[in-house]
Order: sequence, then C-alpha cells, then structure tokens
Amino acid sequence: MNRHSAFPNGYAANAKKRHDVDFRYGSGRSPDLEAKALWNMHDLIDDDKDSDFKTFAPYRPKTKKRPRLANIALTALVGLAFLFYLLRTPFPLAGDARTDQAFDIETLRYYDLDDVAGTSRGWEREERVLLCTPLRDAAPHLPMFFSHLRNFTYPHHLIDLAFLVSDSKDRTEELLAELLEAQQKDEDPAQPYGEISIIHKDFGQKVSQDVESRHGFAAQASRRKLMAQARNWLLSAALRPYHSWVYWRDADVETCPFTIIEDLMRHDRDVIVPNIWRPLPDWLGGEQPYDLNSWQESETAIALADTLDEDAVIVEGYAEYATWRPHLAYLRDPYGDPDVEMELDGVGGVSILAKARVFRAGVHFPAFSFEKHAETEAFGKMARRMKFSVVGLPHYTVWHLYEPSAKPDPPVAGKRHGSKRRLGW
Repeated sequence: MNRHSAFPNGYAANAKKRHDVDFRYGSGRSPDLEAKALWNMHDLIDDDKDSDFKTFAPYRPKTKKRPRLANIALTALVGLAFLFYLLRTPFPLAGDARTDQAFDIETLRYYDLDDVAGTSRGWEREERVLLCTPLRDAAPHLPMFFSHLRNFTYPHHLIDLAFLVSDSKDRTEELLAELLEAQQKDEDPAQPYGEISIIHKDFGQKVSQDVESRHGFAAQASRRKLMAQARNWLLSAALRPYHSWVYWRDADVETCPFTIIEDLMRHDRDVIVPNIWRPLPDWLGGEQPYDLNSWQESETAIALADTLDEDAVIVEGYAEYATWRPHLAYLRDPYGDPDVEMELDGVGGVSILAKARVFRAGVHFPAFSFEKHAETEAFGKMARRMKFSVVGLPHYTVWHLYEPSAKPDPPVAGKRHGSKRRLGW
C-alpha cells in the first residue's frame, strides 16, 4: 500500500495496478476516485518510468471520448469558414453600386472600363479588338479581304468582326455571309474569330463605285459625309464595353503585313495609321502614294479654311485646294525605320487603329464640316482637339489595290519611280 502522498492535492503518486482496481462507478471504488470521475478531473501521470504503474484514467462513456484537440480544430474551422464568408460578402458602401442585391440580378453585367484601356501588349493581356469594315459593292474584293483575315497573327478569338453593308447592287451581303461561314467552320482551331456582326443600312449613296466617280472632286464633300455616317452607324452598333481597340480596315487592301495589328499597337498611341501606297504599272512608275488624307496642318491650309463657307469641306490631293501640308505619304523611305512616328492632324481611313476609349470619349467621324473637314480627316482633327495622340508611320507601308481608270494615271512629279517596293513595308 502506498503510504505517502506525492502531490499536494492528496492523491497518491502511484496508481494501483490495473488488475487490483475496477475503475467503473460503484464497484469498490474509493470515494476519492468517484469524486474524481464525477468532476471529470484530469488524470495524474506518474513520473516514474516503472512499467507496473499506469496512467490513472477514470471511466468515460464512449460518446464522451472526443479528444479536446479535435473540438478545438472543429471550432477553429467553423470560425474560419464564417470569416471567409464575411470577407467574400460585398458590403454596401456609399456610392458603390456593387451590392449583394445588385449581383443577385441574373441579367446584370458589370464592366470596369479601366480594365479595357488598351496597352502596347494587348495580345498578351487578351485585349479584345473590334475590326470594322464598311462595304459597298465590294463583292470583287471580299476573297482578297478574307485571305488577309486568315493570316492575321493577332489571336483570332480576341478579334470581333463588324461589317456594314450599304447601298450595294452586287452580291456583297450574300458572299460575305458565305465567306464568314467558311471562316468560322475552318478545321484549324486558330482560324475562327470572335463575335461577328453584319449590319445593313442604306444611306442613299448615289455616287458610283468606279474610280473616276469615287475620286472626282465634285463628289468628294457629299460622298465623305455619307461615308462618315456609315462609319458612325457601324461603330455605335458594334462597339461593346469589353473592347479595348477598334481597327478600321478597308476591303480593297492588296498587301499588308500579317502582324499589322500588333505592329501598330506596340506604339501605344490613341490613334495610329500606316502609310498607304499603291502599285502602278511599270510604265507609270511602278508605285505611287495613294492616301493623301494623313497630314500635318499648315498655315496655308488654316488661312484657306478661313475663306471658305461654313459647310465647305477641304479635300487633299486636288488643285482646287492648295494646302501645302506635309503629307505622310510623301515622307516614305522604303528602307526607313518602320517604327518612326510623325504627328498628324488628319488621317486616312484605309487602316486605322484606335483605342476604344477615344470613341467612348465622344470622338467620331463628323458627317458635317468640322474645321472644314469631314469623315476620317475630321476624326483626326477632333481627336487632336480632345488631346488624344494621333500619329502616322511614314516608313510602314500598306499597299492599296491598283484599280486602272479610263484616264491613265500620270506619274507623281518629283518622286522616285524606280525605287524598290518591299512587300508589306
């Protein structure tokens, strides 16, 4: 028998051997042991390493044997889950429309336009591009246009296509639908584009599509105002909140770098255009500037504008309006650095890359005389007026389709007609 109390609470340091004591209630237990079991007191552990002495453990029903550590872990888990729920719950703040109730609306779509501002590495950031192309009697050019679409290196699934077909007498709309269906069903998974829109809207354009009619001086003002309407209708119908860029592209481009979207985007400008030339037969010099609508303003042109009526529209490349402006087209060096920039006031519409925020800010294609200009040239002037950057690349060349006219095109005076033509540049 133990004769000494090893601890100040009066309990023996050594428990009786397991075969000497029944630890169940009421079977010969001492009052001390029953009290210990009743009050659920902690076991006493013998410091002796003698294997004859074991831990003093009162009997507990099986339903009460859950370890205390498990209880603590369960409580902590429940607490963490509740905390996570609180953190995920959007608290309604003053002026914040993103409340619990708002996001419970199934048809609600929330867009943060700061996330689609447009950057110089849009293809890496998965920025969406809206490609806009107005079409009128363009059936002969559509196969060539779709060959360019197939070769674009900007990820096709990040490009949405939008076409406006107006005042057409040929099969433009039918052929467009056929070519789009073939493009989207291509077995190459990299070929299909994103969202596609075909919009039909007639504007009563009476000017014929032959070269003489389209480029005749008398038709320029009215023709460009109607073209501006077509561009604005197309843009307003197709631009989505998730678009970062808008790329305007004419259907009658013959040769163009496949990387043009990335090449222009890398400059990170609000509005940027390449240089537009066209090939000519050798007997006419081999090549020629095509788009003279990309230019810098001149004092002569400003003075000329002050003498014109309010609704007058200045158009470049015609003897009737001698503006003496520096033109992007005439500054081309076929061996120059394609990344060199030139600040512009007016831009041509063959190939324009612009950040979508330019249009969201209110810049558009004026269908009226804006500072004595209309359509794309007025678009450039309006963008400059609203403090957006507008530049052109004099040595980055896109080649427009050559369309022979009834009257032979004269060689461009003062230009090198024998210079080499580098495809795509």
